[in-house]
Amino acid sequence: MLAVLVCTSAATTSVGSRIAICLDNQKHLTRAWLEYAEDHGGVLPGNLDGVTGAAQQGQTWCVGWLDNTRYTPDNTNTLFLANSQLGKYARGTEIYKCPADVSLNAGKKGVPRVRSVSMNSYMGERAGSYTPGYRQFKTLAQITDPGPSKAFVFIDEREESICDGWFAISMEGFDPRLPEQVALVDFPADWHDQAGVLSFGDGHAELWRWRDSRTTPAHRLGVALSLGIHMPNNPDIARLQEAASSRTR
Repeated sequence: MLAVLVCTSAATTSVGSRIAICLDNQKHLTRAWLEYAEDHGGVLPGNLDGVTGAAQQGQTWCVGWLDNTRYTPDNTNTLFLANSQLGKYARGTEIYKCPADVSLNAGKKGVPRVRSVSMNSYMGERAGSYTPGYRQFKTLAQITDPGPSKAFVFIDEREESICDGWFAISMEGFDPRLPEQVALVDFPADWHDQAGVLSFGDGHAELWRWRDSRTTPAHRLGVALSLGIHMPNNPDIARLQEAASSRTR
């Protein structure tokens, strides 16, 4: 049996309140992430891409494949959150969702979906890094460049971009700096007046204002968003790269 979470409408809370709730949710989720690592000898939760079912719940921080264009049970299945690695450390499944996310389980209709947050693709146990030659942080001790206060863990992802729990970031063009080569793979959310919330390895959370309009295209409920877009000289991508990983030496 699927568990369904019905969230309060974004229209019932103020912009400031939604930001405060979103920041608090990500702080609590990151605390769960840290507690998991503390209980497992410093080893971070898994962060697998493409996982869709209960068979992988013990291997990664969350499972389920969200879809913005049609109904899928994963859109409303809170058990996929509660029974994955962070479930027993989280205070509840509501912290996986930004209150400003208005996406619905059947595209343009239905009840709200249950997750808006994804994890930095360079954080957590997985086979290797998205961009070869960059650090995949698998333990707390390895988070040194960037350090815990600068390395982001969770990010709210746009409703047309989010699917699994893994937020892909291409490090192409980062080191050495070649701004003309950068691309945005997954898109961050911009529900807070062209800004989104990220949490960091020391447990704090921040609101980041996006500066480039290419990072925040118009929202279209029920319509897929093209991902992996080449965006030369996008400062938002450079900022995400700096907080995601560093080149292995």
